[in-house]
Amino acid sequence: MESQKYNILFVCLGNICRSPAAQAVMQRMVDERGLSGRFYIDSAGMGGWHVGDLPDKRMRVHARPRGYELTHRARKVQAGDFEEFDLIVGMDASNVDELRDLAATIEQERKVVMMGDYIRQFPHYDHVPDPYYEGSEGFELVLDLLEDACDNLLNQIIEQNNISSR
Repeated sequence: MESQKYNILFVCLGNICRSPAAQAVMQRMVDERGLSGRFYIDSAGMGGWHVGDLPDKRMRVHARPRGYELTHRARKVQAGDFEEFDLIVGMDASNVDELRDLAATIEQERKVVMMGDYIRQFPHYDHVPDPYYEGSEGFELVLDLLEDACDNLLNQIIEQNNISSR
């Protein structure tokens, strides 16, 4: 991680479905815009149950046809993440509340946002639902929501921080 880069951390409950998918979606969008050198993107979970594991096989299966290879190894959110990352994106209100509780300062708390705030094409969703106990449609929905939200989030970050591919 480099300080010249804009650092984004995506967070969900266990870091095996939503947040590693968000990481892959955002990374591809950044790469496609020629901004790879300007961003560092990672993901983590609120809990440590899956530390070291690959993302859920079902998430990997649904992501692959869209061109996403989910190879991230699950990790738990650490206190240092609040210093290292410019933006910490929770997938639902519970994640966001817990992240804000972990923040040591008001400045750190301000880094926490909810992914649902960037969803535009699916107005009935204000969060990215956990597909863990769902069928195939849950994983497809998560990917649809993340593709929409990541595009809007990236556009906002680029505009607000005057980021270019140079």
